[in-house]
Amino acid sequence: MEPTTNNNVRDALKERDGFHIWWRMIRPHTLTASFIPVFVGTMAAWVEGSINWNIFLAMLLASIFIQTATNLFNEYYDFKRGLDNEESVGIGGSIVRDGIKPNTIKNLAFFLYFISLIIGIYICIASSWWIAVIGLVCMAFGYLYTGGPIPISYTPFGELASGFLMGTVIIGISYFIQTGTLTSSVILISIPIMILIGTINMANNIRDRDGDEIGGRKTIPVLIGREKAITFMAILFIIVFGLTGLYIIVGILPLWSLLTFLAIFKARAVIKNFRGKTAAIEMMPAMKATGITNTIYGFLLGISLLLSHFI
Repeated sequence: MEPTTNNNVRDALKERDGFHIWWRMIRPHTLTASFIPVFVGTMAAWVEGSINWNIFLAMLLASIFIQTATNLFNEYYDFKRGLDNEESVGIGGSIVRDGIKPNTIKNLAFFLYFISLIIGIYICIASSWWIAVIGLVCMAFGYLYTGGPIPISYTPFGELASGFLMGTVIIGISYFIQTGTLTSSVILISIPIMILIGTINMANNIRDRDGDEIGGRKTIPVLIGREKAITFMAILFIIVFGLTGLYIIVGILPLWSLLTFLAIFKARAVIKNFRGKTAAIEMMPAMKATGITNTIYGFLLGISLLLSHFI
């Protein structure tokens, strides 16, 4: 993470006090990784018939709470392991710049997990108790991403773990609790979303590459270098839209899914805003654009499925 002064960081990130501290603490730009999979999985289920809106809302809330708790655990353990300090440029900063007590962050994360468990019980009653097993696994990985003796975030598998669990698994659960079944088409449709969620994680790791290397992390950008990691991200974007085009051709996705190609413009902005940047503060627009890319693609994908159902 790029060193600078505390006041300069707050000014550059336009950080404010009050409610803004708590809003920033949940890292809102990452919440697209929880909303979009639930939306896509539910829209895919709607194509097969009607949907239960109560279950949809319950799944959405549980997913958002688990994602938020994961972000809070990340905030807590990065601070505890010395990766965050007052001179760090980060999207959290609740501890190092806002003065929130570390235990408050950790306890809030566990509280959100508890609320998710309560919501999960309702979802299981309405669908299947197997969802409880999968949900607990997701929560465990959310904690182990930065907690535990060997955090996933310290390995090259962070992008894969977050993409698979938040993308493929959540889409699969969202579809299953509505239909009572799971199809190969839904799994295939989830792959581009899985990749895009992984790129959100990679964007964070590209920005934090220098500090992560000092802190002992072995993320993909640390192992292959920042510029190669940016090129790898560009390849992942190409794969996303290549798969989408293939799915449309073979009939897995409707022709309406051509709308998702509008997200290409934002994906190009991600790569452009990363190229040639070395200061963490300079890469913040690229990180934001990565989340927006997933939002645009996923929202338009869900809408295209909905249109195919009614038109």
